[in-house]
Amino acid sequence: MLGTVISIDLCTANFQSSPYRRRMAETFLGGRGFNVAHLHRHLPTGIDALAPENILVLSCGLLTGTAVPTATRLHLNALSPLTGILGSSNVGGHIGAWLRSCDVQSLIIQGKSPQPVYLLINSSGARLLDATSLWTMDTRQTQSALRQKHGNRIKILTIGPAGETVCRFACVITDKDHAAGRTGMGAVMGAKNLKAVVVDRGNCKHPPADARLLKKAVQRYITDVRESADYDTFSRLGGAGYVTWAHEKKLMSAHNYHARQFDGSHRIDGRQLAPYISAKTGCFGCPIQCKADLAFAEGRLQGKTATRPEFEPMINLGARCGLADLQELIYLDNLCTRLGMDSTSAAAAIAFAMDLFEHDILSRNDADGLSLRWGDARAMQRLIRLMAAGTGIGAVLSQGVRRAAQLIGNGAEKFAPHVKGLELTAYHPCAVMGTALGYAVSSRGGDYNNVYASLEQRWTPQQAMRAFGTPEAVNERSCAGKAALVKRAVLVNIVADSLGLCKVPTLSLVGAFDLRHEAALTSAYTGWPVSPADLFQAGQRIADIERLFNISHGLQPSDDMLPSMFFDSTRADNLNREQVEKMVAEFYDVMGWDLRGVPEQMSLIGHERRNANSIVIGQ
Repeated sequence: MLGTVISIDLCTANFQSSPYRRRMAETFLGGRGFNVAHLHRHLPTGIDALAPENILVLSCGLLTGTAVPTATRLHLNALSPLTGILGSSNVGGHIGAWLRSCDVQSLIIQGKSPQPVYLLINSSGARLLDATSLWTMDTRQTQSALRQKHGNRIKILTIGPAGETVCRFACVITDKDHAAGRTGMGAVMGAKNLKAVVVDRGNCKHPPADARLLKKAVQRYITDVRESADYDTFSRLGGAGYVTWAHEKKLMSAHNYHARQFDGSHRIDGRQLAPYISAKTGCFGCPIQCKADLAFAEGRLQGKTATRPEFEPMINLGARCGLADLQELIYLDNLCTRLGMDSTSAAAAIAFAMDLFEHDILSRNDADGLSLRWGDARAMQRLIRLMAAGTGIGAVLSQGVRRAAQLIGNGAEKFAPHVKGLELTAYHPCAVMGTALGYAVSSRGGDYNNVYASLEQRWTPQQAMRAFGTPEAVNERSCAGKAALVKRAVLVNIVADSLGLCKVPTLSLVGAFDLRHEAALTSAYTGWPVSPADLFQAGQRIADIERLFNISHGLQPSDDMLPSMFFDSTRADNLNREQVEKMVAEFYDVMGWDLRGVPEQMSLIGHERRNANSIVIGQ
């Protein structure tokens, strides 16, 4: 039921396999939990993230590829070349389910191949094949070439040119546009000369321990998903349908966070794309199918097909860069995908460069002759290509905004929106205090999706009062109760990543944040007695070990803070530093960490800190 763990040394082409043991699954579930536990135990400190010693772990969630709908996710972890701490990314599509069909739970990849290779997995096992002919191909070309060789049934996880040049925010792509986007996992693959992971669908089934119980749990879960207020919007428009909402709520990161609204928002909202949808797509076994293919009869994309961007690239490539041309935005998003580049970090680097240009910190000569004016789509396209190639100004920006600001100097740091080296996402932290705190304390750096505190917008004051002791916890502008709210979001988010569940249905649509559905689904599938409390304990255990991993790789308490640009009194609605520091201290406290953010109690199997009162699922 739990599958196998395959370890690959790319230097020697040596393979080893072992069972994914129940004790590990009870303690860390799967996916994100297994990955960080393995890295914390086996990854040396003091190494370069782009060195062969780095370890890349890809793991299916505990429920991935089973009869549980929306359980499609694969989690990737390594030391991040962008942040220097925990690299963490998550991807949907079909690749996770295909791995489970070959009875593979996890892949542990270390070393560096002497030449470009790809990993082929099928029911017979795994092997490395030459990828020299694929090197320099974009992600779409790579998938086409591999399908010609291995057939259309395969699923592929691949890097593009950005990964090959080790752009520090290179991502990994599967299907047309499913991305393991953040923290540079594509650069880790590129540094290892690993072009792709190719999986041919196997015949391994994963029957539940109790089919009748699972059917009931699935029916309750799907009913709640389909009856949620936002189901229709997500199903028809995807996350792209919320751009105008973010403008009206004044949540946007417009013009590199100088503003919280963008006049062109209605022009880049996903509702404008409804007439151009040629097909709905989505992940394996998901009833929402929130992605879409687009076809245009006129404009920039006339006669071409494209995939619809999600909420983050709509705002990041749009409002953040001052771009209000919808087809140009779609072209740029699809270009990032083909080049294998995280569109959030790429857009952040572009907006950062535009801000520096406007403030005379970057000149035309510095920027390869480009005039980096807000909303200039041609300049944006050029910067994206330069970053993927690692040439000119792109060689600087491809380091991420933290390193780029250090290289540029002359006050550039004041315009670099990152936490721990990871560029911030679409929400403006000055508008939403839960998001502000989440950015500050997220284990992978400044990122909304790693915390996903959507209950701040979804829950009523009455719910907040019952759960967090104050109705102000869901007042977006209040700091009260935010530590407890963000803790709840962090733990639920970790559990979703470790079970392999997509966050759109679980956290955006159902939004219960009580792990009731998750426990029922896990119990029925495994046959183990799993309660919501058990899952919360697993989430806490994984959060603690992520924190310990980061501390061992140099994280300091001062890193749990937003950049100075958000405390600048010359900007509208700036934050109060003392209030943010107080929220962070309260978060440490509710997490059971000491004043420096170090976990005080650990219950981790096989690690130095053991607690006699250790509780794992099934006990």
